[in-house]
Amino acid sequence: MKNKILKITILSVFTLGILSSCERELDQASYSQIPLDEAMDGSSQANFTQAINGAYTAIKGTGYFSVDTGNQIIVPDLTTDNLIYNPQGRSSNFTAYNWSFSPNNGSVTGLFTQAYFVISRANMPLSYINNLPVGAFRNNIEGHARAVRAAAHFDLVRAYCKIPTQSADANTSLGIPYITQFNPLDNSVTRNLTVAQVYDNIINDLNFAVNNITDTPADKSKFSKAAIYGLLSRVYLYKGDYNNAVSAGNSSIALSPSVGAIGTFTNIWASNNVDGVLFKVLNSTQENITVGVAYQQGATATGGNIRSEYVVPKSLNDLYTANDIRKTAYIRTSAYQGVQRNHVIKWAFNTGGATPLNVVEVKYLRTAEVYLNVAEAAYKLGNETLTNTVLNTLKTQRYSGYAPVTLTGTALWNEIMLQRRLELAFENDRYYTFKRLGLTMQRTGEGPNIDGSGTASVVQTILPSDTRWQWPIPQSTINVTPTFQQNPGY
Repeated sequence: MKNKILKITILSVFTLGILSSCERELDQASYSQIPLDEAMDGSSQANFTQAINGAYTAIKGTGYFSVDTGNQIIVPDLTTDNLIYNPQGRSSNFTAYNWSFSPNNGSVTGLFTQAYFVISRANMPLSYINNLPVGAFRNNIEGHARAVRAAAHFDLVRAYCKIPTQSADANTSLGIPYITQFNPLDNSVTRNLTVAQVYDNIINDLNFAVNNITDTPADKSKFSKAAIYGLLSRVYLYKGDYNNAVSAGNSSIALSPSVGAIGTFTNIWASNNVDGVLFKVLNSTQENITVGVAYQQGATATGGNIRSEYVVPKSLNDLYTANDIRKTAYIRTSAYQGVQRNHVIKWAFNTGGATPLNVVEVKYLRTAEVYLNVAEAAYKLGNETLTNTVLNTLKTQRYSGYAPVTLTGTALWNEIMLQRRLELAFENDRYYTFKRLGLTMQRTGEGPNIDGSGTASVVQTILPSDTRWQWPIPQSTINVTPTFQQNPGY
């Protein structure tokens, strides 16, 4: 049977005002073009599989994990104490660094556009799911579509809305639309859900997915049961449902217990090694998506002339002890034009296959985070024994010569927070840790030089009550749909 092209035109209300082109194509090697209804009539399982692949592929689009402006591997770190602006860089995302958020600032609005595009791709095969015969293949396709849909909605709701644990009013505060139907021309969507209702929808989708997905891809390129349980542990932690966070986390760990062995941990970042990875977004030399360009240019496997956009402050660099494998896996100290900086190399290179600089695969979810989710949730439940157990398991694979310890009370909580910062630095977590815990974001007053000298950020303190913790809705969305409510403060 001839391979066919599946051509999908998406004119979404959320992308209409931002994308330079509203037409997106999802291609297979082709000899002919056919209408969407015919392609998805159920006669070709391959077309449904390709549609799911298209949803996963969209996760690395601009605004999610591509190029520099709005790249989610850096924006949630450069807005915190994890990074300092490097005056030798190109000033990408500089307005976000200074918390100058606005409805026209792509650094904080790009995610909105791209995540809803991902959702539209996930919903497309669901619109035709009844064309498939009842059975495992159909359930698996629906599971993947709903997992991707849930993940994208979660990324949206935590960025553009309050987080349930952030404040007492968060659950009843303004949510986002939870889009469950492929209807690209609908311009009547409103924010008709509370935050709590959005989380309920996310959890419902993920629970369906975990019970129906049958894939366990060796390259971790799609959600597996272990990955979905891991994502549920994250969602439940943000929701403040600590019992379910522990339960989901333990289920994930039972299926995929390795946090990444200390002897090969650097390979997770410098190659396609998947030890400790639950789900990653594939990339290739053919696609040439420069994921890591948001951090730096010029790094090589052994050195390079690194020019960074943002650098690691001395205070954070010093938290990585000499026997911590993460120090060399994440950071490299070197000079650019004679000035020494602590550069982030976590997303710099892949030594396999002569891959170009910064063309790497995004690790969307790792088992180490699941351990940290369980540790925090267990602590909140008063189960310090479990907290110590999972922390010691992680630390054994991060510190050479590590001897397990038993901590209690405040010391244990501080260790949870420290290990979360060290493990997930430059990985889309720090901003949301401040936000969900209702903490003040306090920078240290340091400059970008390795001794802490140099010009510090103008913005040093962001209080928990600041409305900017909720990013602005893109003005282009409101222009197309005037009834779509903007967040307070914008």
